[in-house]
Amino acid sequence: MTGLMMKKSERVEKIEEYLEELFLDPKCELNYNNDYQLLIAIMLSAQTTDKRVNMVTDVLFTKYNTLEKLKNANIEDLETILRPLGSFRKKALYVKEIATLLVDKYQGKVPVDRDILESFPGVGRKTVNVFFSEFYHLPAIAVDTHVERVSKRLGLAKEEDSVREVEEKLKKAFKKEDWAKRHLQLVLFGRYHCKAVKPSCDDCKLKEICKYQKKKP
Repeated sequence: MTGLMMKKSERVEKIEEYLEELFLDPKCELNYNNDYQLLIAIMLSAQTTDKRVNMVTDVLFTKYNTLEKLKNANIEDLETILRPLGSFRKKALYVKEIATLLVDKYQGKVPVDRDILESFPGVGRKTVNVFFSEFYHLPAIAVDTHVERVSKRLGLAKEEDSVREVEEKLKKAFKKEDWAKRHLQLVLFGRYHCKAVKPSCDDCKLKEICKYQKKKP
């Protein structure tokens, strides 16, 4: 049985095989040296690219190389550094507020507690999932725009599914010990192959099970 009529288990297996072929050892593309740098970088990555975030954080974390310095940073200077990003004024506030919380309440250490982290400004479920899976290698699947798009095109989720529903379906589709890896593979697949505009369909080994491909004239 082939194409969109393929059994779900067979479809998942085919997807996993291709992801392994393309990205055997996937890596997070955000640059960081410690826990708070990663958390802030993930927060900054909303509505922009990892490449642009890396350009900004290279300046940010060089000039303000401790949490204390970030906490006491001039907000206008933070805005200037973050200007290449979308919503830079809001994100500048988030950076300063996160640094302040970490210094004043958590001894400079990012807490390994989902509820606490999701209460931080600019930090939501996706950010926490990425942070946990990347820094602590905990099983988690973060659903960003790339993961959501790929999941719906490949029939792992329905078009009308919410981000949380997509996450739960992916967690059921893949083995728990593979969640972190599958997340990175899906991100990279969406970023470089199954793009929002002009995806590389002709060379894709998953086009026979892709809903987007079937809709093409």
